[in-house]
Amino acid sequence: MTFRRLVLVGAGHAHLHLVREAARLRAAGLEVTLIAPPRFQYSGLASGVLSGALAVETAEIDVLVLASAFGVRHLPQPVTAIDRTARTLTLGGGAIEPFDLLSLNIGSVVADPYDLASQAGVWPVKPLANLSALRTRIEAESALGGAPPRIVVAGGGQSALEVGASLCGLLERQGVRPDVALVAPDYGAALPPVVRARLLRSLALRGVAFRSGTVVGREAQACRLADGAVLPCDHLVLATGLVAPPLIADLALPVDDDGRLLVTATLQSVGDPAIFAAGDCAVIRDHPRPAAGVFGVRAAPVLRDNLAALGCGEPLRSYRPQTRWLSIMDLGDGRGLAIRGGFWSFGCMALRLKRHLDLGFVRRMRTPPNS
Repeated sequence: MTFRRLVLVGAGHAHLHLVREAARLRAAGLEVTLIAPPRFQYSGLASGVLSGALAVETAEIDVLVLASAFGVRHLPQPVTAIDRTARTLTLGGGAIEPFDLLSLNIGSVVADPYDLASQAGVWPVKPLANLSALRTRIEAESALGGAPPRIVVAGGGQSALEVGASLCGLLERQGVRPDVALVAPDYGAALPPVVRARLLRSLALRGVAFRSGTVVGREAQACRLADGAVLPCDHLVLATGLVAPPLIADLALPVDDDGRLLVTATLQSVGDPAIFAAGDCAVIRDHPRPAAGVFGVRAAPVLRDNLAALGCGEPLRSYRPQTRWLSIMDLGDGRGLAIRGGFWSFGCMALRLKRHLDLGFVRRMRTPPNS
């Protein structure tokens, strides 16, 4: 079978790398099209932006400029439907885009079982633009004076804890005592016990309250918990876990419990070898892992090589995600928390390492060809 039209949907970590190496794909006989929003917000710097430590533009990559620099056709419209039989995509506005090979790198969305995201004063942590918008809103409200905003973060995972810390940092930079509450059945369950205790103690000293429960409703200046309790709340942040975007379910292909596309070690769908996927929207069958940007970055070379191999009719290679990886939380106050396996480090040096890695990624993605 001849493959010519390669369409990349989404500008996640893996596809940004593919755009930069589009010449390799073209040399394999592939015509490359990228369908993605015109700007990419890098997740590794989102907490720094939310805390006010970094400017919003620090975390942004101009996808249109990147695609143009590397000779990749770019379409900004969203994909609204995929017809696997006809091998076509329907775009916003009704345009039809054909493909021979399709690669998905479309990230994840926040789990929202109680349909809270559409209500006033509710801020899901995805898309990441919500966090910069929340920062802008809080800064504008603070400029008017009055009491600090009462903020509730729904969720108890690592992302929820980092968002809570970043919001503390934002309010501390404005010279006010944070009024932040985290609501979840448990907090930091995936963290080593000694790390969890250290982190929760640090956040409590900065003004974070921890409430056991589940947020199920939004009311005027309040949120309602499953046990009937009502908490004062000016802003409700949803950090309730990540699931695959609805577009993945529309494929009618095998998925895991979080709706992520099941792929083989070659990053091909287990049900359709012409469809590839990497990043949060997919998971390798029998190799479960959390949603983390490091996997999209590490998968990128394999994704590039395998797409090129199909174009040339060559064998594909396998990707095995690592069992240990470095995770660094930005705590919003000039400190970070770095964890890799059983090793952990709490303090300024951890945040310096995070900034070095994250700013380095953004800088590489912005670097023009032949420079």
